[in-house]
Amino acid sequence: MRILVIGATGYLGSHIARHLAASGHQVSGLSRSGDCDAAVAASGVTALRGDLTEVDAVLDMMREHDATIYAAQLMLHDEGDAVAALLKGVDGRDHRFLFTSGTGLLSQRTDGAWSEDSFAEDDPFTPSRYIGYRLVTETLVRQTGSSGSVHAMVVRPPMIWGHGGCGHLRLFYADGGRNGDVGYLGAGLNLYSNVHVDDLAEVYRLALEKGAAGALYHAVAGELNNRTLAEAVARDLGLSARSVDFAEGVRRWGKFETLVGMATCSRSRSPRTRRDLGWMPRHSDILADIGHPAYRALAGR
Repeated sequence: MRILVIGATGYLGSHIARHLAASGHQVSGLSRSGDCDAAVAASGVTALRGDLTEVDAVLDMMREHDATIYAAQLMLHDEGDAVAALLKGVDGRDHRFLFTSGTGLLSQRTDGAWSEDSFAEDDPFTPSRYIGYRLVTETLVRQTGSSGSVHAMVVRPPMIWGHGGCGHLRLFYADGGRNGDVGYLGAGLNLYSNVHVDDLAEVYRLALEKGAAGALYHAVAGELNNRTLAEAVARDLGLSARSVDFAEGVRRWGKFETLVGMATCSRSRSPRTRRDLGWMPRHSDILADIGHPAYRALAGR
């Protein structure tokens, strides 16, 4: 299959591209500069120069491929506009389109408390007030897939880890380097369900090869609360971990990271992905990523 990865220079996109290429697919990655060309080539795929602000050019690339994976990072409304334009432009063609969402959409503000709520792919939920617009984009993709005009699907990952690239762990390590201890909000019992990036890349391959049009796929392999993560990072750095209140959290991490990352609980399950795609994750312990040199460098250790 000829596959275009939009966002191939990012953490997730680069691992998806590399995994698909290793699985025998012909993979291209969207690139915006010479440096990006090198990053795409490092994943073992072909770099194609383009930008999402130039939709017609990207559509021309999509028409030369059998499938497109959207794993780019844009502001929510810009993301929705870009996806809508791409789906409209490729309408009527035999094309597979995977949109990358995220389980932040399911998150509940708990200020460090645990929530018993855990959501499978099509469970009802109240969208996060901070990133709820992404549900509009998800719905558009799924409705387009269900209509049969494009074989469109949504993958909604939880917290992603592996190879030193987890944003949440990076936040803890940087926090320790700046403040001399590692903080967590409140009781620190809140969490995001998680998945290793290599296992997540396999979900994209399986969805492309046998996923149902209009489907939503989760990808969950484990859970671990923020306090346990903070304490593990602190041990690795030879520091202590402690609870902080919301005001101190904003000073340490910024308001957005405090609200969306440290103050929320987002628990999910993936029964459809396991049942329909036959997905079986190989990595389940996020603590295996503790101590990666990329994290330690953020703390100056």
